[in-house]
Amino acid sequence: MTSSSHEGVIDPVDGLMAVVADEIRAEMVANVLEVVAREGTRVAAGDTVVLLESMKMEIPVLAEVDGTVVSVAVKEGDVVQGGDLIAVLERASEGD
Repeated sequence: MTSSSHEGVIDPVDGLMAVVADEIRAEMVANVLEVVAREGTRVAAGDTVVLLESMKMEIPVLAEVDGTVVSVAVKEGDVVQGGDLIAVLERASEGD
């Protein structure tokens, strides 16, 4: 039900792109039933971030990576369209 995209920065030491944040976006029109994870919440891959409803079905929106919720762009009662931003996660570093 969701797709993710990545924001990154170039590491000046090795010149490689380091992914620092993941965006969670809606894949279809749906109603936001519940915001489960708020800003600052630590989540593990597979944890529910938001619960959506579409066509009388509840659809959990899951974190795809371990990390911290940086922002939530929706609130309960909102209607999201395909491609709308739902939340942004900052990936956990190896030492977290």
